[in-house]
Amino acid sequence: MPPTEAQDRPARLTVGVVGAGRVGPALAASLQLAGHRPVAVSGVSDASVRRAAELLPDVPLVTPAEVLARADLVLLTVPDDALAGLVSGLAETGAVRPGQLLVHTSGRFGTAVLDPATRAGALPLALHPAMTFTGTSVDVQRLAGCSFGVTSPDELRMAAEALVIEMGGEPEWIAESARPLYHAALAIGANHLVTLVAQSMELLHDAGVQAPDRMLGPLLGAALDNALRSGDAALTGPVARGDAGTVAAHIAELRRHAPQSVAGYVAMARTTADRALDHGLLKPELAEDLLDVLADHGDGPGPAPGTSAPDTSGPDSDPRGPDVSGPDTPGPDPDAPDTPDHGPEEGDR
Repeated sequence: MPPTEAQDRPARLTVGVVGAGRVGPALAASLQLAGHRPVAVSGVSDASVRRAAELLPDVPLVTPAEVLARADLVLLTVPDDALAGLVSGLAETGAVRPGQLLVHTSGRFGTAVLDPATRAGALPLALHPAMTFTGTSVDVQRLAGCSFGVTSPDELRMAAEALVIEMGGEPEWIAESARPLYHAALAIGANHLVTLVAQSMELLHDAGVQAPDRMLGPLLGAALDNALRSGDAALTGPVARGDAGTVAAHIAELRRHAPQSVAGYVAMARTTADRALDHGLLKPELAEDLLDVLADHGDGPGPAPGTSAPDTSGPDSDPRGPDVSGPDTPGPDPDAPDTPDHGPEEGDR
C-alpha cells in the first residue's frame, strides 16, 4: 500500500497555539504533518504574526480565550514567568474545557503549574523540546530526532509520548521534582555554550584572526563530539595538563584586552581542574600550582591595564581560592510570548 499523505488522513485533534513565539508555530506545524489540524493561534507582535503566517498559513489569529474555545489540543508556548498567570487567568474566566489537552513547553515546570486548569477538567501535559528555535520552517525539520522532556500524570503518559513521537521527537520521561535540575542542565550546556563561543570569536577577532568562525568550527565540532562520546576523558588543554604558567599568561592577556572575561575564564578553569583531578587526568603535584594561579585571580576582573594586582598571599587566604564546585545554575530565560530567548531555551517560546 502506498503511504497515506497527511492531508488524506482524518484530522484527529484540532490544535491551537497561545503565544506565537519561536516554538509554538513550529510544534503546531509538526503536528499538522502528523494529521492534526491547527485551527487558531494567538499573537500580538509583528514578529508573531509573520511567524504564524509562514508556519501556519490560513490559521486565524485570535485571542487566547478563543484559541481554547476552538481547539482540542492547546499549546501554551509562553515564557516561564508568564505561564502560571496565564493558566490561572484562563481557568478563572472559564476558558478551559473539560477533556481539553493543555500542553506547555517550559523546561522549568512539570504539570503542577497547570493545576488551575486541571481542576477545571483539562488534561495537563509538559512537553519540552530540547532544541534551540529560530522561528522559521527549519525548526520543523530539526524536531526529527529531537529529545523532549516529558512530564504528565501516569494515566496520560502514553498520550504525551505519542504526541512527541508524532512530531518526530524522542520522549524522555522527567519526574515532576526533577524538572528544575533538568532545565538547569540544558541551560548550562546550550545557553552557556553560545556565550562561550561568541566570546571566543570576539577574542580571536581581537587577536587578528580574519575568520574566527572558520577557525572554531572544526575545533568545536571535534570537542563536542569527543565530549558526548567520552565525557571528562575528552578534556584537553592547559588546565587538564596542569600548565600553570600558560593559564597565568591567559589571565594576564584577558586582563589587558577583555577584563570582563576573566571571571568566567577562572570559574570554568577551576571547575575543569576539579573534574580533571577527579578523573585522574590532572596530576595532584601539578594541580597545586595551577590552583594557586586561579586563586590569585579569582576575585573579579582584576586591576585595569598598567596597574598591579592586589596581594592575595596573606595568612588568611585560601590557597584554592573560592568554592570550586562549579558555576551557579541559571534561572529561566525571560522570553516574551510575542517578542524575540531561552528560548529551551532556548529562544523565544
